[in-house]
Amino acid sequence: MAYDERMAERVRRVLSGRRGLVEKKMMGGVCFMLNGSMCCGVSASAVLVRVGPAAYPRMLARPHVRPLEFAGRRPRAFVLVDPEGCRTEAALAAWIQRGIDFVATLPAKKPAARSARPRARRG
Repeated sequence: MAYDERMAERVRRVLSGRRGLVEKKMMGGVCFMLNGSMCCGVSASAVLVRVGPAAYPRMLARPHVRPLEFAGRRPRAFVLVDPEGCRTEAALAAWIQRGIDFVATLPAKKPAARSARPRARRG
């Protein structure tokens, strides 16, 4: 399933200029990582936001928000915001800021170590 490329571009604009930002394709969509931790993402039908376990129940009570369901589980730190909930740039930016704020409370992750295996020579 492909993700909503227009929504992904909107998220990229909101996050542009942030240090430590990495974009990764995963879970059938695209995720945005800040300092090694997933902040938000885009699926085919919604924006994924990492709000943290403490804010999770409050965020679920908001309009156009539903729990993330992945592999038969509901991670209690992530919500999905339907397009109606982030129709305006201000609304989208506010949701992304919630993800940024939560990730800022986490320790920065160290970059993954590169494999020490020698590469095969081409030729």
